[in-house]
Amino acid sequence: MNNSRLSKASSAIEPARRMTGGRFIAETIKAKGISHVFFMDAVLRRALTEMEDLGIKRILGHSEKGIAYMADGYARALRRPAVCMAQSVGAANLAAALQESWFAYAPVVALTGRHAANYQYRNAYQELPHESLYASVTKFRGRVDEVAQLPLLLRQAFREATTGASRPVHLDITGYTGDIVGAAEFTASIFPEETFAKVPAFRPYPDEESISRAAAAIAGSERPVILAGAGLMMSGAEGALKAFVEHHRIPVVMSLDAKHALPEFHPQNGGVAGTYSRSCANRLLHEADLVMYVGSDTGDMITNHWKLPRPETQIVQIDIDPAELGRNFPEAICVHGDPKAALERLVSELTSRARSGWLQKVADYVAEWRAEAEIARSSEATPIRPERLCREISDWLPKNAMLVADTGYASHWSGTLVYLTDPAQGYLRAAGSLGWAFPASLGVQCAMPDRPVVCLTGDGGFMYHLPELETARRYGLNVITIVNNNHCLGQGRRNIDIAYEGRKGNKEEIFAYRDTDFAQIARDFDCFGVRVEKPGDLAKAFEDARRSGKPAVIDVVTEFEALAPLPWSPPSGS
Repeated sequence: MNNSRLSKASSAIEPARRMTGGRFIAETIKAKGISHVFFMDAVLRRALTEMEDLGIKRILGHSEKGIAYMADGYARALRRPAVCMAQSVGAANLAAALQESWFAYAPVVALTGRHAANYQYRNAYQELPHESLYASVTKFRGRVDEVAQLPLLLRQAFREATTGASRPVHLDITGYTGDIVGAAEFTASIFPEETFAKVPAFRPYPDEESISRAAAAIAGSERPVILAGAGLMMSGAEGALKAFVEHHRIPVVMSLDAKHALPEFHPQNGGVAGTYSRSCANRLLHEADLVMYVGSDTGDMITNHWKLPRPETQIVQIDIDPAELGRNFPEAICVHGDPKAALERLVSELTSRARSGWLQKVADYVAEWRAEAEIARSSEATPIRPERLCREISDWLPKNAMLVADTGYASHWSGTLVYLTDPAQGYLRAAGSLGWAFPASLGVQCAMPDRPVVCLTGDGGFMYHLPELETARRYGLNVITIVNNNHCLGQGRRNIDIAYEGRKGNKEEIFAYRDTDFAQIARDFDCFGVRVEKPGDLAKAFEDARRSGKPAVIDVVTEFEALAPLPWSPPSGS
């Protein structure tokens, strides 16, 4: 930080004054620019009371997982910290939900109550050690045993959440509901520390040697591909990526998290790669002689179980987290730094090359995939094909909408077959927790009250957090939820069929549900609900939902037998 910023930050520190721990928590959250806090009663009631005076919206949900997913959606949408809170009894449920935030690099600050010291180890009500519950899903954990610790630990929680690889953090606050600390009085100052109110808090620039090595490798490649991931999106590096690839004529494929890193019809957009993927993207990875991972992990999902790229392919990795560099590719050229900063540095290091033959191959592969996909996207079949549903969403989706997709087939279908054509459109998807999308979309709507938020989920995913329809209605969070209702967990169907091959039995018992009318359920919650059984009725349903002025559920009856295509994999021995 330069001296002028230090001076400005220091002048913003208020004089020390007498206040409660609850007031300190509320004012610190306000100073970070956080507009909403997501909680389950009963926790930090003194802080919640003070938040009303400060204009912070308090969102009471129906489960600890639900409110954690709301905070997650809020954090990802704004690339800023979010806060969720639960009492001691709910701490285990809240911890389970943070697995999603961990894998998505979401800076969620989780606050929980913890029995006071004289209650510990005495079979106090629902007493469990919280540290072990949070150890795998948080970057930082702190125990606030007395109110005097709040200034240090609450500040550190935000610092940890937003620096380096952004991730969730946890503070365990004394008092069953945290209110022993919340009610205690002390003298303190509020430190706004605006640097730690956004992600990334700092943009470390890579060293010259690693940039020079990466630039030389890229310059020498004939068929380079950039693979953009979640880290690139959290860095806000979309503009830097676009400038880089347009200047240097390099195609881009994406993980699902980076689906909207380039607009759909950008000539260098090769599509989503990996296991939930377009065949054209995987083919490009297979044929590349250099793959540059930018803010992307190198795990099984993006590499299609490490079948891509070919073993001899040159790898360049750019990541803000040094632990990711060389993790699965030990011979990679490793560039430690913020993705946006690294791309901006690389632009000036490289001389543009035409690579016209390679770009023509990219165009051919993408065109071939589109032509094949359009057959199913144009289907008039009833029950409705999910591919046609994706086409209708693509044609209707408002130009500034945020599409929030659940894991499983909701991610698979939307990641490959929904076309995001406007740079102002956004896309967030579950890192792997079924049921995440609907409560997360409520958090996104809190973060972006003036933008349309559309949730795409399946009947299996929507069932997880149905009660949050009441939350949406209570707070006027008018998310449009589209349910791909095939009354089953469709993604497991293929493997279940294999398991039952050559034998009789009731295989539907292990993946099928009763046919449920979610539109009727929505109406019972005083929300808008419509059931759609014909593809030609989808466009009207979308518009009616948007005009309803209520949270909306569009229950789309889709094909029970529909299976997403398997990912393209290299031929054996190639």
